[in-house]
Amino acid sequence: MKPLRLSFALPFVLMLAGCSILGSEQRDPVTIYAPDVRVPARTDWPNVGWTLVIAKPTAARVIDSPRISVRPTPGELQVYRGVSWAQPATDILQDAVQRTLEDSARIPAVASADAGILGDYKLVMDLRRFEADYAGNALPSAVVEVNAKLVNNRDQRVVASRTFLQQKPATGVDVAQVAAAFEQALEAATGDIVGWTLLSGNSDPKAVR
Repeated sequence: MKPLRLSFALPFVLMLAGCSILGSEQRDPVTIYAPDVRVPARTDWPNVGWTLVIAKPTAARVIDSPRISVRPTPGELQVYRGVSWAQPATDILQDAVQRTLEDSARIPAVASADAGILGDYKLVMDLRRFEADYAGNALPSAVVEVNAKLVNNRDQRVVASRTFLQQKPATGVDVAQVAAAFEQALEAATGDIVGWTLLSGNSDPKAVR
């Protein structure tokens, strides 16, 4: 993952860290990380005849943010200073899942729910964790935890529900190394979610084949 380096006014930089100073003209660099998730289609993913819409994922306010969260000790959540994601974490997750489904060539059509398209199924996701966690170790691990539900849009029935958890250790404590671990964890979680979605929809007796 190649970070984008931009400069913003100091008040904005400090706001990312939870503080603000008004009236300063000094400028500090902010490094923005944009995970580029590319998950090749797996051989066990079926071809399906139904369509899908992806609802905007939900998350706690502290998670649904461009700030990169780190848990140095249990029960304590902080953010890395001077860095951010290019998008809030929920947008990163939704884009990764939608792109993977679109590129898989396994499904006729997939779109975000706000596109106004009514698909046969709806994928609902709750992003529970998106953080670097030291968990008592010398190096942190990127943790991505998502609860997903597949809903039949015709009768609003929950076809399947599952929680996905991926943890990938960083190779060091630098933010660039932590961001690379996030990309790996997100790729693994995305692949699991996409495969489960395709298989679960096809297992529904009312699925379009």
